[in-house]
Amino acid sequence: MTSWNLPPQEIEDRSFAIIDGEAPAHSWPPEAWSIVRRMIHTTADFDYVQSVRMHPQALERGRRAIASGAHIFTDTAMAKAGVSARRLAPFGCRVECLMADAGVAAAAREGHTTRAYAAVEAALDRLEGAIYVVGNAPTALWRLLELMDAGRARPALVVGLPVGFVNAAESKAALAASDHPHITALGRKGGSAVAASVINALADLCAQGENHA
Repeated sequence: MTSWNLPPQEIEDRSFAIIDGEAPAHSWPPEAWSIVRRMIHTTADFDYVQSVRMHPQALERGRRAIASGAHIFTDTAMAKAGVSARRLAPFGCRVECLMADAGVAAAAREGHTTRAYAAVEAALDRLEGAIYVVGNAPTALWRLLELMDAGRARPALVVGLPVGFVNAAESKAALAASDHPHITALGRKGGSAVAASVINALADLCAQGENHA
């Protein structure tokens, strides 16, 4: 009979060993692969080996932001819940989702737009050096791109992984083509859980760096 009641760390270690063994050939360097592998671990989807796109400065900017206790904004409560408080605790990062904010809801109604769009606007004066995590709403990612292109927003990193059929693939393609530090994946796939997994993987890299210092 297969042993199923395994300790959590053994389950994770075995999972990573399976991913490493079954992943198609790729050229991801070790630190970048740790991000992609965590995304695969979260979704059981090897398509991320080919679809992920990382800006050349993404890992450096993301690690530096987390290590300095950067503010992390998410576009869904689910993404916020998926970000590991235990991993971020040593660095003092705060994770915030503004979607349920009454002012954001009012601004969305008045502006005839989505709450995700209005939430980006509400966070605008706190985006310098922050990380913005988009796992659901293409409107959030489009608005971030507009603000960054205009020089009005300078987050350290954008994790752009909205999922769906309307503007999800298009917004991610625009992010991937931009010169703004980003981690994204081409196509329709994404979601709050996989977006959160990117932050968890970055936090793990930060912790490894501290342990080796």
